[in-house]
Amino acid sequence: MSPIFVDSNVFLRLFTHDEHGHHDLAVHLFERAERAEVRLVTGPPVLFEVYWTLRSAYKLGRVEVLDALGSILTAPGLTVLDHTLVDDALQRARTSGIEFADAYIAASAADAGCESIATFNASDFRKLKVPVHPFGD
Repeated sequence: MSPIFVDSNVFLRLFTHDEHGHHDLAVHLFERAERAEVRLVTGPPVLFEVYWTLRSAYKLGRVEVLDALGSILTAPGLTVLDHTLVDDALQRARTSGIEFADAYIAASAADAGCESIATFNASDFRKLKVPVHPFGD
């Protein structure tokens, strides 16, 4: 059985219930995955879109959105690409208070064995105790 890639708008309909017909279709898809009738896959760019949309358009709190992303990681029948990095990023975002995207960058840098991160957004990475590249050196 070939997997089905799940886009952000399916997760958004699942979480927000704002379009009843779409919500029901999303629920049905995930119920089918739970019964192993279909295999679902998603990836980090989708999670970034879900995070941004729930925070910006729906004005949900950071922790509430991190919990929603956590539920995606544990959904039966769904494979999240880069699962380990996403899980690490969620933990970093929860413990540091920084946004999910920056936490994912820090997790990716650690996974790649990077000694520092070149950024002009040093304060968020310092909250994670991640070395920031000193420009000019």
